[in-house]
Amino acid sequence: MKKTVLREQLQHDGPQSLSTEELLALIVSPESTTERVQVLRKMQKLFAECGDLQGILCADFGDICLTHGFGEHKAAQLQAVLEFAKRLAVHPFTKKYQIKSVDDVISLIRVDMMYLDTEQMRVLVLDTKNYVLANILMYQGTINSTVLRAAEIFRPAIARKAANIILCHNHPSGDACPSPEDIDVTKQLVAAGQVLDIEVLDHVIIGNPRYVSLKEHIRW
Repeated sequence: MKKTVLREQLQHDGPQSLSTEELLALIVSPESTTERVQVLRKMQKLFAECGDLQGILCADFGDICLTHGFGEHKAAQLQAVLEFAKRLAVHPFTKKYQIKSVDDVISLIRVDMMYLDTEQMRVLVLDTKNYVLANILMYQGTINSTVLRAAEIFRPAIARKAANIILCHNHPSGDACPSPEDIDVTKQLVAAGQVLDIEVLDHVIIGNPRYVSLKEHIRW
């Protein structure tokens, strides 16, 4: 389909009238008529192989360029616009984000963490009313008691004179069930927080699609 036709359809019927493939093709299509058709076909093939938008966002940049035939410029445009859309969905336009329940935690960090193929540990630093002051990536890779240090975990909260933190980490296997080590580490950090007068409000484990709140699981 010609780019001008897609533009006219968007203008007259609104962006909701275009398929996801057509929207992305409209964004990255060149002006050449022949290339427009090629881009739409490549986009349809990319969707078929990656499954959905998240699959494309997580796809290797080089793979998009080489396997699917997009140049570096178009591949960069594609992943940039998807990342921008993800940020709009995850981080609403508000000056502060308040955590009132574990569902608010999930809304904030789930999209960033549930598809990762390596473990991450994030710390949400909160003020006295549980507004998020910082969302900090603390560790990436294998996360266990040998790498976790209470001093490092609490340092961002101490620096910001924060009252509370929430721990978040993912299980790349997709199984959100806490391991015995997850539970032991959580208990140690809760105890350390009590000494520092910084409350660990929760430790949330992100799987795919499930998640587990250790506060609800073991209570403290």
